[in-house]
Amino acid sequence: MSMVEEGIQVQKQAVPPAQESPVERVLHAEHDGADAPSAKVEGWTPDGDEPAQAGSTSEESALPGPASEDAVVEAIATVHDPEIPVNIYELGLIYAIDLYDDGRVRVEMTLTAPNCPSAQELPIQVKDAVEKVPGVKSAEVEVVWDPPWDMSRMSDEARLALNMF
Repeated sequence: MSMVEEGIQVQKQAVPPAQESPVERVLHAEHDGADAPSAKVEGWTPDGDEPAQAGSTSEESALPGPASEDAVVEAIATVHDPEIPVNIYELGLIYAIDLYDDGRVRVEMTLTAPNCPSAQELPIQVKDAVEKVPGVKSAEVEVVWDPPWDMSRMSDEARLALNMF
């Protein structure tokens, strides 16, 4: 189990099921985890700390997967917070993107605040955008609150656009 997967396991244990929002239930409805196991093709985190896949060779990683990370990031970057003129990717709201060889994509994201007025619509917009990427069969978006978002997660482009230096 990778460090990211272990972190997800710990995170899931730390949050009681009663806190699951209706949005999270809807976004997870298509994939309940009971399917046949599939290998993770690629993973991404903002810190770049995704460990290398065990047993993967450079030849294997050169093969085109069901969906490319760049295409998924581009799709996510089309989603904007209606109150902020910057896309959610540049705002640093995307914490992880996992691509699987069966065409599934899992996105971990947060919001700027738990009481964000766009809390219901942004995860659905991300899911819809990712599912339009060629090679993606389904997308799962999970809203997480740990670690909490702060302005240090914003890209330089977002800081410049918002005049926040």
